[in-house]
Amino acid sequence: MTGIGCGHRFCQECWKEYLTTKIMHDGMGEKIPCPACDILVDYQTVMDLIEEEKVKQRYQQFIINSYVAHKDKLRWCPFPDCNNVIRVQHVESGPVTCNCSHTFCFGCGESPHELVKCDLLRKWKKKCSDDSDTYNWLKINTKECPKCFFVNEKNGCCNHMICSNPNCRTHFCWICLGPWESHKDDYKCNQFKEEDSAALDDQEKSREAFNKYFFYSVRYMNHLQSQKLEKKLKDTVETKIKEMNKQNVAWVDSNKLRQCLDVLCQCRQTLMYSYAFAYYLKKNNQCIIFEENQRDLETATEKISEYLERDLSVEENRAKLNMVKDIANYCENRREKLIEHVNEGYARKFWEFNE
Repeated sequence: MTGIGCGHRFCQECWKEYLTTKIMHDGMGEKIPCPACDILVDYQTVMDLIEEEKVKQRYQQFIINSYVAHKDKLRWCPFPDCNNVIRVQHVESGPVTCNCSHTFCFGCGESPHELVKCDLLRKWKKKCSDDSDTYNWLKINTKECPKCFFVNEKNGCCNHMICSNPNCRTHFCWICLGPWESHKDDYKCNQFKEEDSAALDDQEKSREAFNKYFFYSVRYMNHLQSQKLEKKLKDTVETKIKEMNKQNVAWVDSNKLRQCLDVLCQCRQTLMYSYAFAYYLKKNNQCIIFEENQRDLETATEKISEYLERDLSVEENRAKLNMVKDIANYCENRREKLIEHVNEGYARKFWEFNE
């Protein structure tokens, strides 16, 4: 007969069956109570009584999970199949990089989102999932050509679309369906024009609220979809690099394409979260600066994306490498300026949010 501090005693076979059931079926770890009272069974007693190795391992994993969950300075790496725990010196939300090379926000486990705070991002994602019909509609990746109404599918990251209808071939913007020619140097798809709520009745206010959510959701989802197509774009870039290497282009020069791709992915992610940030933002004079920075970054990002996706010859790639690298440097600069301005707003408290 074996017991713990409470004095209740049971045979070892009963203990094994009881503990195994609590661990394997009920998913319990450090809070397994005595079968006869509320006193908790200690770790060493469990390890002494359990004989099966898989049960011991699962129990130990529950103990570790509970320990990490109750420590503010510890967090599991969210990358699939990674068993590393990140430990930080100071408790704060911000990007950290695991030994597996995965970078994420320590505060919430999401991909780094320097612009929008964790609590607002959680609200935004919950809103997207709660509005399931709208959310599913936004995920549809086909649109009609604004000229011939031919249905086009977006299978790349770039927003520069060319109608698939061979008799049309109209160039248009995926986001606003406007002519692409007007987007080359001045990308203006990032600004939402709000109506004066004082002049609206309840039905009009409801419609305006939906229009606002729809506006920012479309842009958020577009950058999210572009990120999902990243692997295809990486394959395209690697093919271009191999072709350039065959033409004796210096490795340093051809590697600029990889660097541009890295910049593009970072900018896409920043722009995606910028729309979650902008959705909740109350309008003030600082918002004008934010939207200008956002627009500049988006314009340059689309230029890189278009270049990397287009089927250009080796000679064209070679001739444009320095130009594209300059655009990538400009993108990095504009991204830093956007983040810097938003962080300044948090520090000086001139951001207000409609939560």
